[in-house]
Amino acid sequence: MSEPTDNFPAPQEPSRDLPPGWLEVTSMDMDAQGVARRPDGKVVFIDGALPTELVSANTHRKKNNWEQASLTAIHRESSQRVRPGCPHFGLHAGACGGCKMQHLDASAQVAMKQRVLEDNLWHLAKVKAETILRPIQGPTWGYRYRARLSVRYVAKKGVVLVGFHERKSRYIADMQTCKILPPHVDAMLMPLRALIGSMAARDTCPQIELACGDSVTALVLRHLEPLCDADKDQLRAFAAQHGVQWWLQPKGPDTVHLLDEGGEQLAYGLPDFGINMPFRPTDFTQVNPHINRVLVTRALRLLDAQKHERVIDWFCGLGNFTLPIATQAREVLGVEGSEALVARSRENYKLNQAQRPQGQALATTDFVARNLFEMTPETLIADGVADKWLVDPPREGAFALSKALADIHQARLGAEDAPALPAGHEGWQPPGRIVYVSCKPATLARDAGLLVHQAGYRCTAAGVVNMFPHTAHVESMAVFERAV
Repeated sequence: MSEPTDNFPAPQEPSRDLPPGWLEVTSMDMDAQGVARRPDGKVVFIDGALPTELVSANTHRKKNNWEQASLTAIHRESSQRVRPGCPHFGLHAGACGGCKMQHLDASAQVAMKQRVLEDNLWHLAKVKAETILRPIQGPTWGYRYRARLSVRYVAKKGVVLVGFHERKSRYIADMQTCKILPPHVDAMLMPLRALIGSMAARDTCPQIELACGDSVTALVLRHLEPLCDADKDQLRAFAAQHGVQWWLQPKGPDTVHLLDEGGEQLAYGLPDFGINMPFRPTDFTQVNPHINRVLVTRALRLLDAQKHERVIDWFCGLGNFTLPIATQAREVLGVEGSEALVARSRENYKLNQAQRPQGQALATTDFVARNLFEMTPETLIADGVADKWLVDPPREGAFALSKALADIHQARLGAEDAPALPAGHEGWQPPGRIVYVSCKPATLARDAGLLVHQAGYRCTAAGVVNMFPHTAHVESMAVFERAV
C-alpha cells in the first residue's frame, strides 16, 4: 500500500470532546480513507470511514505525524453511507480491492472528487478555476469495458480464480460476481473459471484482458506455454456459447493475435461526430465508453474549433479526440509517443474519411510520433502555430510540453533565467485556448501552475469526469485561455 501523500485534505479539529478512542472523521484522502485527528494532533487515515462519522479504529501502522488504521466500529453513521452493491466489497478478509468507495453514495463520490481537484489546483499550484464545470457522470454499475483480470489455478483447493486482487494483497480475490463489469461479462466469471480449470494449460495462463467494443467482446488470454489443440477447441466452444472473440498473447503485447481470423472488428463509435474507431484489444481506450462519448463532446464544445483554425491534439492515441476535431477545424495535427498508435490513427483517419457523407470530409490531418516527455521550445516551434490545443496525457502529465510553452513566454518577457529563444520563433504564437484532459489531479495542478504563473494563461474552467465510479481515481478537465 502506498504511503499517504502530503496533499491530503487537512483534517479539522474535533468538534467536541469525545469518549476515549473515538475519532471524528472530517474528510477523505486520495486513497478513499477517512481522515481524522487525535487529541495530540496526529493525523489518522482510517480504511472504511466516511466524513462526519464518529468511529473507533484499530491502528496497524504508525509514523511520527500520521497513522493508518482500519475501522472497527461506527458510533455515528454518515447520511451518505450506503449498502455496497457487491458482496466482495468491504474490509473483510479476502475482500476485492477493485473498488474503494462502494460504501459512499455515488453523488457524494463525485462531490469528493470535485473537492480533490479543487484542493490540488489550489494547494499545489495556487490556481483557482474561474468556473467550476458540472461533473460528467454516467452509469455507476456495468461501466467497465476494459479490465485486466488475473488468473490462478489453486491446486490445493482445486479451483481457478479469475478477477481482481484482494485489498492490499497480491492474492486474487475469490470473485463470483463483479457489478462494475458489463452484465454479460459478469455472467461469464464463473464459466471462465470452469473453462480454465478444464484446460491442460490451467497452470500457465496468468491473465485475461477484457476489451469490449460496441458490438464485440474480446478476451485476450496470456499463456506462458503453447496451447494444445484440445485447449484451443475449448476456447472456440466457449466463444460460440458466450459470444466472445478470443485473442492469444504468448509473449509481449506485440504478440497478441486472434485465435481464428475473421469475424467482426473490435470498434467503438462517437455518434455525435459520425466517427467509428476500430482498435486492437491491447490498444489504450477509455475504460468507460458511456463517459468517453460525453467527455469528447464536452471537450470539443469547450475547445470550440472553427473552420479556419489549426488545432494540435497532444497525446492523441488512436485519435479519440483528433478525428472529432477534424470534423470542425481547418487542419489538425495529432502527436503521440507510440509509433504503433500513430499508425493506427492514420488507418482510422483514412477509414473514417472514406465513410464520410459527401460534403462532410474530415479536415486535413497528420499524425506524428514524438517523445512528448522530452519537448523543448525548439520542437514546439517546429510543430508550427496552432490556434488551439487539446492535451490528454497519461498520469505523468504534460510537464515538458507546459514548460516549453512557459520557457518561450518567459524568454519573450525578458526573464533573467529564461533560455534563449530558438531560431524561427519570430512568427510563432502560442495557442489561444488549451483544453487539458487529466487522469491525475496532482500532475494537472503542476502543469496548471506553469501555464498560469509562467506561460501567460488563465484557468477559466475546471471540473471532474467520473470515469471510474466507486474508485478513488479522479479524472478531470480544465480550460486555459491566453491572457490578453
